[in-house]
Amino acid sequence: MADPAYQRVLLKLSGEALMGEQGFGIDPAVTAQVARDIGEIQALGVQTGIVIGGGNLFRGLAASARGMDRSTADYMGMLATVINALALQDALERHGVVTRLATAIEMRAVAEPFIRRRAIRHLEKGRVVVFAAGTGNPYFTTDTAAALRAMEMKADVILKGTKVDGIYTADPMVDPTATRLPEVTYLQVLEQGLKVMDATAISLCMDNRLPIVVFSLLTPGNLRRVIMGEPVGSIVKA
Repeated sequence: MADPAYQRVLLKLSGEALMGEQGFGIDPAVTAQVARDIGEIQALGVQTGIVIGGGNLFRGLAASARGMDRSTADYMGMLATVINALALQDALERHGVVTRLATAIEMRAVAEPFIRRRAIRHLEKGRVVVFAAGTGNPYFTTDTAAALRAMEMKADVILKGTKVDGIYTADPMVDPTATRLPEVTYLQVLEQGLKVMDATAISLCMDNRLPIVVFSLLTPGNLRRVIMGEPVGSIVKA
C-alpha cells in the first residue's frame, strides 16, 4: 500500500460541521462519522491534531454585533469549542482512538492545559490531540488558532473539513454559477476574498509556506483520500 502523503496533520473542524442537518447543537451521527474517518488515518500511522470551532453553539462575533462586549463574547465562544471538543473526544474514544484534550484556557477538571512539548509528545505516541478554546485570546478566531497550532506542532498541512467539496469563486449554496477552484495561491485567497480561512490565518500560513487543503467532511472516507494524496477538494499553497 502507498505511503501517506502527510505524516503529521492539523485538522480544522468548524462547529457548524458537527450540526449535520440540525439547525443547532451536535449531531451524534456526524461526530461518529468524523471519529471513524480519523480512526482510519490513525491506523495509517498519521499523527493528528484537531482544532474545533464553536459556531454551532455560540458565535462571539454575532453576539458582539448585538451589543455584547467583544471580549466576553469571544470567551463564551471559546467555552463552546470546549463542549464540542469533549463531544468529539467521546466519539473518538468509543471508536478506539486514544485522545488527549488540551485547552488554551486552563480547566483541569476536563482537560489538560496546552503545553507545546507535551502535545508533540502525545502525537509521537500515536494519540489524537484535540485543541480547544482557540488561542485563549479574544479577537482571534479558531482559524487563526488552527494556523498557530499547526505551526507549533510542525504539521505538514492544515486540512479544513467543511460542508462543501473545496474552494469556490462564490458560495455554492447561494450562487449556482460558482465554480470550484482546485488550486489557488495565498494571495488569490486574500485578494479575491475567498472563503477559506480568515486573513490572519491565511497570512500566517503564507509566511510559513504551510499548505491548506479544503475538502468535504460530509463524504465518508474523504479524509483518508486526502491523506493518501488523492486530488480531493482544493489546495491553497504558494
